Amino acid sequence: MAARAWSTVLMYLSPRRVQREGTTPDYRFSLANERTFLAWVRTGLALLAGGIAVDQFLTDLPAGVRVTVAVALLATGALCAVHAVRHWVRCELAMRRERDLPVSRFPLLLGLTAGTLGTAVAIAIVVGGPR
Repeated sequence: MAARAWSTVLMYLSPRRVQREGTTPDYRFSLANERTFLAWVRTGLALLAGGIAVDQFLTDLPAGVRVTVAVALLATGALCAVHAVRHWVRCELAMRRERDLPVSRFPLLLGLTAGTLGTAVAIAIVVGGPR
């Protein structure tokens, strides 16, 4: 079990290992996979920037709400960046092995998290009122 986990980690760290698997897919699919990877990275960066912005600029929010939302955004941004790598490898391997592309619940998690955090901030702003 540990050997398989280590092999997976090495796959994430070395694109050459991915290239050795199966057959080379049509380059257009690999480039599309790379664009998807970059979109996930951009989303992660936006969430990180949002977490910093909440902490620095929404100082009128109660400290507990502000810190909770900021940390949640930062953690989600970091998870998004890690997911980008994992998703790229899994999709590339699936294409090379001529298998179905992997299914992920991460977009659902991301959407629910963003919606929940946005709602929490909106409620905190309305309840907090002007200061």
